[in-house]
Amino acid sequence: MNVHQYSSANALVDAFAEWLVTDIAQTLLRQKRYALCLSGGSTPKALHQLLATPAFASRIDWSKLHIFWGDERFVPFSDERNNARMAYDTLLNFVPIPPHYIHCMDTSTATAEQSALAYASILHQYFNDTPFTFDLVLLGMGDDAHTLSLFPGQPVIDEAQNWTASLWLQSQQMHRVTLTAPVVNRAAAVAFLVTGSSKRPALHKVWHGTKDVMRYPAQIIAPHSGNLHWWVDDAAVGEAQ
Repeated sequence: MNVHQYSSANALVDAFAEWLVTDIAQTLLRQKRYALCLSGGSTPKALHQLLATPAFASRIDWSKLHIFWGDERFVPFSDERNNARMAYDTLLNFVPIPPHYIHCMDTSTATAEQSALAYASILHQYFNDTPFTFDLVLLGMGDDAHTLSLFPGQPVIDEAQNWTASLWLQSQQMHRVTLTAPVVNRAAAVAFLVTGSSKRPALHKVWHGTKDVMRYPAQIIAPHSGNLHWWVDDAAVGEAQ
């Protein structure tokens, strides 16, 4: 586990953006594409906005990026809660990525289950014959230690074969579509971006507590052959040091 700690959320986002630009460039020296899996949330939103600025956007070969998502609320693209819409509003509308390289989770299907199956089909077309799946998966972590749409107590946490799943989240009265641990743990790299004091108790449990993925789902993310990075700020770490 690689830990990158910064004094503030802003400092973390700045440093991570620099790291990402370098990782993309180095990866593209040895292969033709870079598969990036995005996350929702406030810290990724700030990252998107920074990457869209000329200072960063001009340093990335967007024509070789392929964009995916880790999870999605099963609401229309027009809904402000939709993760893909947030990414378009803050990044994708401002950089020259070929549209057919952007793979949203389709929430126009009749059911969340159909959306999950369709997304799994896309992923298998991309990654069945590759040593890794994504080159980088960006993840957040909630105050309850959830990541993706793997919330405490959800059976999907134990999924061992299927790459995607759908679920009904009673606390939010909402269907969601999510990647599962098997496809994320085959990534070349996974990066958690965790900021703010509200995350401190969960981070302490995930890092130092007894392994209990049903209570602390972020613990299940452990790349088999790739690298695991935690990018955290001082407020999130606190007693988790």
